[in-house]
Amino acid sequence: MAASFKSIRYSLVIPVFNEEAVLPILLRRLDLVLSRLDGPAEAIFVDDGSSDSSSIVLRALATRDPRFRYIGLSRNFGHQIAITAGMDAAQGEAIIVMDADLQDPPEVIEQLIAKWKEGNDIVHARRLSRDGESRFKRATAHLFYRLLGRMSSVGIPADVGDFRLIDRKVLDALRQMPERDRFVRGMIAWLGFRQTEVTFHRLERAAGETKYPLFKMVRLAMNAALGFSDLPLRLAIWCGLAVSGLALLYGGWVILLWLSKDSHLVTGWSSTIVVVSLLCGINMLMTGIVGLYVGRIHAEVKRRPLYVVQTRAGFDRSEAAAAAPAIHAVNE
Repeated sequence: MAASFKSIRYSLVIPVFNEEAVLPILLRRLDLVLSRLDGPAEAIFVDDGSSDSSSIVLRALATRDPRFRYIGLSRNFGHQIAITAGMDAAQGEAIIVMDADLQDPPEVIEQLIAKWKEGNDIVHARRLSRDGESRFKRATAHLFYRLLGRMSSVGIPADVGDFRLIDRKVLDALRQMPERDRFVRGMIAWLGFRQTEVTFHRLERAAGETKYPLFKMVRLAMNAALGFSDLPLRLAIWCGLAVSGLALLYGGWVILLWLSKDSHLVTGWSSTIVVVSLLCGINMLMTGIVGLYVGRIHAEVKRRPLYVVQTRAGFDRSEAAAAAPAIHAVNE
């Protein structure tokens, strides 16, 4: 018998994008994990615009099994937005976010819950290894986490993705952060609360292809850097000052050559280079600062919803009445 949504203790949020090949294995393992939990649980699948049969499988599952929910977004909004959509719909006391590709083993959920029961509000799942990934991806991931740790004023755990458990009060605080360029793991770290971690070995994908190619990884890294560090602004400042400083030093050198009446000095050329270099440095400085701020302000002031839900399954009328409409989530 389906538990009332108000009595749900655990909510699993699982973003999905073209994962038809891995779903049969994932659902079997999730079924075993859910059966071992000590309270009512729900698994919310967020279909981020899949073009394969993932939506058909998950919608059918949600209509026949009361433990499963399905949210179909109207198009692909991106992994971080899909996570947000699932968390907005979660009703549990503890919310666990994990990927659908089985690189985040469902069995680790029980370890996360054990740490939560000890009084921790946020439990991160830290990767000890990354099987099935190229040396390039492992190296760039290692570099990214180390640079982000040095750049950010917030302590963002290294080697931790989006696989984690958060308490209901953490989710309530997170939902007050409606920014569009989302880096969820950084936003959760920014909130504070009592945090700990469990470790696991990240496995190779069970099937299918990665949904995070190099372009998306770079975009995520940019959102992390711009959202949780002012280093790009300071870098623009220092680059502008460096170019301007070198231009002034070169100008001093030109003046010395002019005073010594050096025959190699080309009249008019050196002074032009000095002026152009100085102005380019100042322009680089101001453009970098203004451009970053204006770009983000432009995205925020449009106030578009973070996502649009096309289809919901597994949510009964009482749940739908109690939950805020997803399209207005950004305005809460």
